[in-house]
Amino acid sequence: MKRFSLALCLIVLFFSACASSVVHIPEDITPLEIIQRAQEASDRNRYKVALQHYEVLLERNPDNMELQPDEKAFEHKAMHCLARYEIAFIHYKQKKYAQARMEFESLLNRYNAPDGALLPPKFKLLSEKVLERINEKKK
Repeated sequence: MKRFSLALCLIVLFFSACASSVVHIPEDITPLEIIQRAQEASDRNRYKVALQHYEVLLERNPDNMELQPDEKAFEHKAMHCLARYEIAFIHYKQKKYAQARMEFESLLNRYNAPDGALLPPKFKLLSEKVLERINEKKK
């Protein structure tokens, strides 16, 4: 009976660990807290959880190209670039190169938009570097 119970517990544990679940992200959590939780999940290779956090961040803070160039607009655009870069980078780490390439290229296209000067340059540089790596892997 003990072996059966142990085996049953192991099976339940295995399937519960493998189950893909939707993470509940409270409505009152700040964008910075969402980013922190996403980065912690990514650091632990919990990519699905990290992606969910970044997607929620983007949903709750839609990109508004009409924002005037002030400090708040810069922070908002930086947060957006960070989320889009991290989503693409997670796909790169998962070896989903075609998807990552498309996402990096989409992010780089934002730098050519009229408000591109308001975007933090580091995500442009990082995206270009990762795209180079993807191109090298393709060869």
